[in-house]
Amino acid sequence: MTYDFTSVLDRAGHDCLAADRIPFDGVQPDEGFDVIPMWIADMAFPTAPPVLDAIKQRMEMPNFGYFALPKEYYQAIINWHKTRNGVEGLEAKHIGYENGVLGGLSSALQAFTTPGEKILVHSPTYVGFTHTFDDTGRVAVHSPLVRDEQGVWRMDYEDMDRKLKENDIHFAVFCSPHNPCGRVWERWEIEQAMEVYRRNDCVVFSDEIWSDIILPGHKHIPTQSVSEDARERVIALYAPSKTFSLAGLVGSYHVIYSDYLRARMQRQGRLSHYNEPNILSVHALIGAYRDGGAWCDEMIRVIDGNVEYACDFIREHFPGVSVMRPQGTYMLYLDCGAWCRRQGVTIDSLLERGVRCGVIWQNGESFYWPDTIRMNLALPKSRLVEAMDRLKTYVFIIE
Repeated sequence: MTYDFTSVLDRAGHDCLAADRIPFDGVQPDEGFDVIPMWIADMAFPTAPPVLDAIKQRMEMPNFGYFALPKEYYQAIINWHKTRNGVEGLEAKHIGYENGVLGGLSSALQAFTTPGEKILVHSPTYVGFTHTFDDTGRVAVHSPLVRDEQGVWRMDYEDMDRKLKENDIHFAVFCSPHNPCGRVWERWEIEQAMEVYRRNDCVVFSDEIWSDIILPGHKHIPTQSVSEDARERVIALYAPSKTFSLAGLVGSYHVIYSDYLRARMQRQGRLSHYNEPNILSVHALIGAYRDGGAWCDEMIRVIDGNVEYACDFIREHFPGVSVMRPQGTYMLYLDCGAWCRRQGVTIDSLLERGVRCGVIWQNGESFYWPDTIRMNLALPKSRLVEAMDRLKTYVFIIE
């Protein structure tokens, strides 16, 4: 292994939400258990060296005055999308800075919908989407994903079409890869979804922030690439933050080919006068996208190993807990309904048991699916093994 994915970083007290906060009011680990953060979606690995090198190089110039996005920023994004996903025809004019994916969603909602308007989104639903709908006064209409005979999450195109028509919806949020389910959509799936959106004249906001973390055997298909109509209909949002754990530096970007959609988005983003980058986040992106490919590839192999270990362990030791092996992302979405019913335990009680033994996981019901838990697997293997052993010994107890 060329890079360090085994060191256990003590991030407590170092500006780390994952380590410094336990998202369960009044519940703390029992004495003798240290905290293993497995809830919020950031990595516990040391930052990729090319990112640190780029930041250090920029800091050799000891001045941080006003600036404009450099050509290198746009070229790094263009090259990354071409190398990783075979994207052709992407130009600097198609790329625009956004403070975050959810900031971009907020701008898109305000640019293309009005308060009280209904928005189509799949469920399970990323909790950040829900909060953004609420904050902007929009109303979510959920089209539930369905699990096929192999337990794979699929879109229900008839349900999508019916809800779009019944609610007169013309704006949809798409998540590719899907968070929290970990689905990497196949081309035919995206094509069918985009046909549903086309027939119902929807602007589509496509969150593709996880598109770099694709596990072996799968391939990310950019939503805008499946047809000429999709290219003109979709507002796509990306960021290096999940891939390189840069959320604390802030910085995402949109890719919009349609002149009309792009003009509206840019105008809305400028209204607050706060949608501006900072210089270190810009150089972090350049370093990541220019020189971070090898680190990213190795990180994916590490995540794939963690996913395999966790899924095998769950199948062997947690009867009644169902999980689809994720195809992308580093999140695991556990369906604990059968286990809870069999043991007469509520999902809240199960979550609390985990926290009591130091495994800080996330309530999956916030994502609009009952009896679920979301877990972050982007941590050193030694900590994952410890967490699974604790869950076996203290949480998933047969009573």
